[in-house]
Amino acid sequence: MTDCEIGLPATRDLESRLARRRVIEAKQKPADGDSLPERLKANFLRSALRIAGLYSRGIRNALAPVVRHLQFQFDDLPHSFGGFRMLHLADLHIDCLDGLAEIVAERVRGLEADLCVMTGDYRFALQGPCDRVYMGLRTILSSIQATRGIVGILGNHDEADMAVELENLGIRMLVNDAVAIEKEGSHLWVLGVDDPHSPGCSDLEGALATVPTDAFKVLLGHSPEMYCEASLAGIHLYLCGHTHAGQIRLPGIGALLVNSACPRSYAQGRWQHGAMLGYTSAGAGCALLPVRYNCAPEITLIELAKSNGRTSTMPTNHLRP
Repeated sequence: MTDCEIGLPATRDLESRLARRRVIEAKQKPADGDSLPERLKANFLRSALRIAGLYSRGIRNALAPVVRHLQFQFDDLPHSFGGFRMLHLADLHIDCLDGLAEIVAERVRGLEADLCVMTGDYRFALQGPCDRVYMGLRTILSSIQATRGIVGILGNHDEADMAVELENLGIRMLVNDAVAIEKEGSHLWVLGVDDPHSPGCSDLEGALATVPTDAFKVLLGHSPEMYCEASLAGIHLYLCGHTHAGQIRLPGIGALLVNSACPRSYAQGRWQHGAMLGYTSAGAGCALLPVRYNCAPEITLIELAKSNGRTSTMPTNHLRP
């Protein structure tokens, strides 16, 4: 990992940007995160999978992330950003399984990127200590090669205090905020909103406050739920996760649950809303249970390209087991 080369203001008050989330967190009861219904659901599903002899297979699947190489083309991408590569890490839930951090670190090692973007949910539980989370992230960060640094946002499994610790680890946290990346006199703006899946946290208008109207804009949102608002705001590319692409997918049926207020076609992979292109990552980790079926965890390397028309190419999903 190289020193961050993202454009930063001389002074920046992260704490003031976290104020909205802190108010929401203070109103929640301690048990609001890992609720009894969720624990009962997890215990029932775990028992059913064990009885069926499938639980260990699900764990093996969860420890086998693939690397997807994608290209998105835009006619209004600044020429100097043609070939710009972003390493997208979503939903790491890095403490959900022993060994996951080391496996993710091995997968990203050797992937050359200009910028690494992390779209939230760094921990597995919804509350409690994060020592194992930070330990796992240090392992992964040591393998990331991103010449312009690393930016991240919070997810619904995260809390305000984590943003401060993640910045200490070298991740530039965007909380309804934006940064400009300069290259050969042109700029690309990366915006990050707080978790849109948690009511009241996200503020796209605030993130856009310092962004020129005609700028090329990449939005990081934890979930795809802001697709309509983002499209109307002139976002060019929307990167997100949260859905895990269902995590458990049945042949001929697909995902049983995506847990996101958006069209199901926006809950996995490429999608388009108006002129805006989007990608919803299946994520590198797991939620509820550390298992996956017919839904590989993923790490994504995205290349921006210049085109004559604002359309994306068909997927070039080269998988590395």
